[in-house]
Amino acid sequence: MSTEWREVTLDCLYEFSSGLSKPRTEFGTGFPFLSFKDVFDNYFVPRELKERVRSTEQERRALSVKRGDVFLTRTSETVDELGMSCVALRDIPDATFNGFTKRLRPRPDARVAPEYAGYYFRGPEFRSQVYAMSSLSTRASLNSEMLSRLTIRLPSTPVQERIGAVLKALDDKIDLNRRMSETLEAMAQALFKSWFVDFEPVRAKAAGYNTGLGVSLGAVFPAELAESDVGEIPAGWLVQEIGDLLELAYGKALRAEDRKIGTVPVYGSNGQVGWHDQRLVSGPGIVVGRKGNPGVVTWVPTDFFPIDTTFFVIPKLDCRSLEFLFFALQDQGLSALGADSAVPGVNRNLIYQSKQILPSPRVLEEFSRIAGSLLDRSRECVAEAQVLGALRDALLPGLISGDLMIDRMSTLGGRG
Repeated sequence: MSTEWREVTLDCLYEFSSGLSKPRTEFGTGFPFLSFKDVFDNYFVPRELKERVRSTEQERRALSVKRGDVFLTRTSETVDELGMSCVALRDIPDATFNGFTKRLRPRPDARVAPEYAGYYFRGPEFRSQVYAMSSLSTRASLNSEMLSRLTIRLPSTPVQERIGAVLKALDDKIDLNRRMSETLEAMAQALFKSWFVDFEPVRAKAAGYNTGLGVSLGAVFPAELAESDVGEIPAGWLVQEIGDLLELAYGKALRAEDRKIGTVPVYGSNGQVGWHDQRLVSGPGIVVGRKGNPGVVTWVPTDFFPIDTTFFVIPKLDCRSLEFLFFALQDQGLSALGADSAVPGVNRNLIYQSKQILPSPRVLEEFSRIAGSLLDRSRECVAEAQVLGALRDALLPGLISGDLMIDRMSTLGGRG
């Protein structure tokens, strides 16, 4: 490791403060508030804080959020949630932070690049310190005295800035891919609503207007609406029960300790929960939450393994379009069918009884073509983000320990 690196205790660099504690009635309106979840989920403070709290001017002055501030979760039931960090890269006017975290505000003479701090405090060196210290307590917690004994390893300020820039560039691209993926899926969802909920192409033709879809695509839609059991629908389209269109098959139990290292994603009721070396279902496919997060509908672009808290969709002959079924199930609001119990669940027979408008086969074919293309591009964005995330995670330990010299990274980067 370079001799320029030094190890410094946190109390030499930061002043510690506890956050804002208020009753639930004070939340929901008011000024920006950095929540425990914001800190736990992010390397850096989000650009926009969604939580709001009715805070006083004195509280906003004393418990502010400014560039360089480090926020650490100070209490938790488990050590995995303790000492998780989030660093502010900009001042957030009128914001305060939650009482389950500690704010570390840089002292005037501290020379810590916020971007570097964001990665160091999430890195293995600091996390191992938190694990070691928390083992001395019966409950996972960090107080100011304990924080003062934790350390940070610092190179020169220019090296900190370069390390932060390399890792932040990867994170920025990951975030861009995530937002692009969400946008592409939202475009497909908007198309579903336009065609199959609002019937915009049909209404346009019925009124004598251009559909805006082009001659060949516009021609596949009928030119009038007709009465049905659920109100007016495009002429020639059908109203069927979900159970006539698909089967909800049960996932299979697969404990975390039984999973083998592999490239097949494992899905639970709220999305991906791990990896395995064998598939249960050939992709693409649809997963529906059965227990825990009932009714959550997830698109899976690859082969996958749904566990026993989920259903997976098997299309029936009347509707072979997975893309249509995915957005149709989302539109059904299945979460409302979940049982109100200690472990919420959804009965698939209730889902089967839900009504669904089924368009003509040609319209289904065209929707699958367009929506499938959007979902494929979304998948590519996610896959690239996963590769970049793995690269960031591989680089991080070496960069913040000094074992991987940033000058070599810069040299390699300049050869592209």
